Amino acid sequence: MTEEEPSICEQKTYNQIFRDHYETVTRFIYYKCGDLAQAEDIVQNVFVKLWKLCSTVSFSKVKAYLYRAANNSFLNEKAHEKIVLKHLEKVTPSVDNENPEYLMQMDEFHEKLKAAIASLPQKEREVYLLSRVEKKTYTEIAEILGLGVKAIERRMSKALLSLREVLGKELKF
Repeated sequence: MTEEEPSICEQKTYNQIFRDHYETVTRFIYYKCGDLAQAEDIVQNVFVKLWKLCSTVSFSKVKAYLYRAANNSFLNEKAHEKIVLKHLEKVTPSVDNENPEYLMQMDEFHEKLKAAIASLPQKEREVYLLSRVEKKTYTEIAEILGLGVKAIERRMSKALLSLREVLGKELKF
């Protein structure tokens, strides 16, 4: 960082960066994902990350940083969605020689499970998927999210309770 460059860590400078780039970066991600709420979430998270890393990003590189970080976050979300879908396919065993009623019930359960996981609050869904899909331990999840193991246990407990409420006895944890 040169002496002439304003510091991103100054609230006034950061606010100006937000005003200058939020809409365009959000549109950039929206064009990629087609979901405005998802695009806004990604970009807001990128700006939070920028604030946390303000001393390491130079003012002259902030625009490139925002676009690169937003794109990387989007790609990470897409990769995560693929993992979730792969997990859901494993949950639903392929049984092509079973009767049609059983197959229909499995399809209905599959849809219920996807909807139930999607309806979990973001923090609980994140912990649930990291544990059940990516097979991370509570300690690994705590490290990834920067939280204590007890917080992860609470989030997982809430996620499992919510899923049990929605799915009843259909789902075994």
